Amino acid sequence: MNIKRVGSIAAIAIVGAIALSSCASNEGGSGTGSSDLSGTINGIGSSAQQAAETAWASAFQQANADANVNYDPQGSGAGRTSFISGAADFAGSDAALSDDELKSTFAGCAADSKAIDLPVYISPIAIAYNVDGLTDLTLDADTIAGIFKGTITKWNDAAITKLNPDAKLPSAAITVVHRSDDSGTTFNFSQYLASQAKSVWTEEASQTFPYSVGDAAKGGSGVADATKNSKNSITYLDDSAVGDLSVAKLMVGGTATELSADGAAAVVSKSPLVEGRADNDLAINIDRTLTDKGDWPLVLVSYIIACDTYKDSAKGNLVKAYATYAASSDGQKAAAEQAKSAELTSDLASKVATAAATIK
Repeated sequence: MNIKRVGSIAAIAIVGAIALSSCASNEGGSGTGSSDLSGTINGIGSSAQQAAETAWASAFQQANADANVNYDPQGSGAGRTSFISGAADFAGSDAALSDDELKSTFAGCAADSKAIDLPVYISPIAIAYNVDGLTDLTLDADTIAGIFKGTITKWNDAAITKLNPDAKLPSAAITVVHRSDDSGTTFNFSQYLASQAKSVWTEEASQTFPYSVGDAAKGGSGVADATKNSKNSITYLDDSAVGDLSVAKLMVGGTATELSADGAAAVVSKSPLVEGRADNDLAINIDRTLTDKGDWPLVLVSYIIACDTYKDSAKGNLVKAYATYAASSDGQKAAAEQAKSAELTSDLASKVATAAATIK
């Protein structure tokens, strides 16, 4: 197995536990496939999926010694572009294929075949910050939008003070850190603000950060490192990359809500599928307006994007088995342990398994 730029000691440590769990389970099984699977598949995409892909690929290799999975977390946009061109056998993406992308000719897919979106990873997006002495911070959508648009520039701005009357907010300038690359995390972040802070965030949801403010860094680990290395800074990133940064609470329906994987999963479970897609395309139209207790509408759903029929049937079999494992109970538990992600609900997991089974 070769997991480019993804390997970690923690991932290696969990492989044995995953394998034992897979062998012991007869129901809701591992989905890792059978030992006759062989060959190599290459994935490119989401850095948010990075930790989950480490766990999935490790366990998949453990169960299928002749199968090899490479995953390079270049970013969601790079993943989709590489998949369309045939440079990758599957993409990891925090945004489903757009309607325009679905009209593409997918180089690795069979003639007259298209691509499908399989949701395999759910995670809250954190608003993480590095301010000395500030460990309890609450922000609402308008204030977040103002900070990342560049209209709120000081930590003791009246909008932040109003939400945090008891906090010791410095008069220091805010250093905004955002993604430099074409990012599904940016898309979900900007989609939330475009929905919930319309009077402030005047740009449409985009996979490239739309405003000229602050510092830019590539990938989730890049913005995390930049924030850690810059005092009085703030960023948005997948929860798996937060590390020891502080995380703000989010005002949801008038309640200061703590980030949680369960809250992210709840929002996804109540959100509809995108209309007008093929039956085996499970792109989700996230409802950012949900305000039930505990909901975390600043959430991303990340997909494995695959052909429904591959030119190379052997690759199709491998991708089908790998996607099936990722959505299985064992795969979801492995991702949750490694990446702090939310496990798919049983209903959604069943839909993904059914859709993955159609891959040829």
